[in-house]
Amino acid sequence: MSQEPQDDGEYAIERREVRRAFGRAAAGYDAAAELQQRVRGELLERLDLVRIDPSAVLDLGAGTGHAALALKRRYPKAQVVALDLAESMLREAGRRQTLIRRFRRVCADAACLPFRPASFDIVFSNLMLQWCDDPDRVFAECRRVLRPGGLLSFASFGPDTLVELRRAWAAVDDHVHVSRFIDMHDLGDALVRAGLAEPVMDVERQVLTYAGVRELMLDLKAIGAHNASAGRSRGLTGKGALARMIAAYETFRRDGRLPATYEVVFGHAWAPVTEPRPRPPPSGEARVPLSQIGRRLERGDG
Repeated sequence: MSQEPQDDGEYAIERREVRRAFGRAAAGYDAAAELQQRVRGELLERLDLVRIDPSAVLDLGAGTGHAALALKRRYPKAQVVALDLAESMLREAGRRQTLIRRFRRVCADAACLPFRPASFDIVFSNLMLQWCDDPDRVFAECRRVLRPGGLLSFASFGPDTLVELRRAWAAVDDHVHVSRFIDMHDLGDALVRAGLAEPVMDVERQVLTYAGVRELMLDLKAIGAHNASAGRSRGLTGKGALARMIAAYETFRRDGRLPATYEVVFGHAWAPVTEPRPRPPPSGEARVPLSQIGRRLERGDG
């Protein structure tokens, strides 16, 4: 099930391109996803600070299933559902399961969740939100599927992410080469607009270093971090343009290494304890109760 994003000009994210990029990256994703592993570990540790005993947990943007498995280990009595836009990622996630720690897998779009209202006690999302044009819609869907008193806990990238790469390309041309990332304060405002309560936001900066720009580009490709913006160049990048970008990036070199900065935004918020009566889904949409999700991967049609 997929929801087309709102039109946001040259920075609009093409969801089909996102699905293709992560689908191609699925098999080799884990070997290159160093930062994703770091952030996932911290996001899981933050659950230690909240008192909640969930019976159902949604891993939103589950990727290859590491978080879903960790959530099942943390909450062994809970039903854990791993949802991702890329079916290939979910196939990899299926290999992560064990006989005693199994989770369900659903292929769908975070902006159009195929679940009934009040289905989950926790929605957990590690570095998925930056691939969504419309955080308001995603947060509204999270609120809808959360039970009263349920928790949304997420991490996303902020605007200083890959700032060196963005500036290096800006010295070459006017195309969009790096996605636009949403500011922490704007994400907090979006949580409030969605009707989620007591939002808490903070930000950290993580820096990975590389021997050269090509190694960075290979890492980004390996994790599916393909430029899916509408304003990207549609042709092949010429050797001259690439050489100029690399030369511009070299001005950031320190102690023999090139930095790649990531601004990581952490947030959590709660579904209100008193919920308004849920509205029926728009005509043509279907909401699936968790009890009807089989052990095989479910794929919605949209």
